[in-house]
Amino acid sequence: MTDATNVSVGKPSAAGGIFAGDTSVAAPTDATTALPSGLSGLGYVSDEGLTNTIEIDTTDIIAWGGDKVLTVRTSRSESFTWTFIETNAAVLGEVYGPDNVTESSGDLTVVHNNKDLPARLYVFEILLTGNKVKRIVVPNGQIVEVGDIVYVDGEPIGYPVTLSCYPDSSGNTVYEYIAKIVSTP
Repeated sequence: MTDATNVSVGKPSAAGGIFAGDTSVAAPTDATTALPSGLSGLGYVSDEGLTNTIEIDTTDIIAWGGDKVLTVRTSRSESFTWTFIETNAAVLGEVYGPDNVTESSGDLTVVHNNKDLPARLYVFEILLTGNKVKRIVVPNGQIVEVGDIVYVDGEPIGYPVTLSCYPDSSGNTVYEYIAKIVSTP
């Protein structure tokens, strides 16, 4: 059966689409409850949006004689990619590490080094067609790759990142919550 009302496009919420905080912050457990304190909005993202990649590797078990008799999953990984286009302390802290960014009287100092970025809680807020909202929660994510930062006339400075999602204490890498937004008259 088909239902055109289930077809949707996604755009960030008015408050921005990406939030991050320490993994000790209580992760949201639904699509509509206000986000907990301790999560910071990370501003504008490029019009390429947010990409969720799930990679599954398998190995085929071949029986004597050549028949494939079983396929075994050998690994699964999940990641998100996006490009920040705001240059502010919160974004730079995600890209270079919170200990590598200092702000004083509106001035920023950013130190580049080889320190690992910390694991963080990430929340993606997406408005869907049909008066619905989707909240994607990554309780244990780490930015593991920062792409090329290009400075060119006429284009925003972008900070492309890849977030690797690790299992939480329940073995889950991501939680998705979708809800219809109820309007009050």
